[in-house]
Amino acid sequence: FNAPPAKVYAAWTDPQMIARWFGPEGVERVTAETDLRVGGRYHITMHVPGDQHDVLGVYRELVPNEKLVFSWAWKSTPERESLVTVTFKPDGTGTIMTLLHEQFFDTDARDRHQHGWTGAIDKLEKLFA
Repeated sequence: FNAPPAKVYAAWTDPQMIARWFGPEGVERVTAETDLRVGGRYHITMHVPGDQHDVLGVYRELVPNEKLVFSWAWKSTPERESLVTVTFKPDGTGTIMTLLHEQFFDTDARDRHQHGWTGAIDKLEKLFA
């Protein structure tokens, strides 16, 4: 990304920043709440035409500007909790970000999330273009 790690990390942790990029194409509006501490919860709502999708989780590890680890579960299927790890490494004046989403319920869920993350990361990249 064409931004230092602190700015990319903020895009993942500041509710106002999350609202600017989170979700794949087709998401009209995003609202986010974060309690940024280990054990703190987050709640992100993605509004799409005629519906909304809520994802909730708990922060498991926070290393400011370097690493985020959090659980991930859709409000509609809370028993299908998975795990997301995002790392941020300086690269000159920019950032190399790595996203690992694991412990999916099944391969279909994995594939749907890959599509969603790809669209969201494209939007995040445009935010820092």
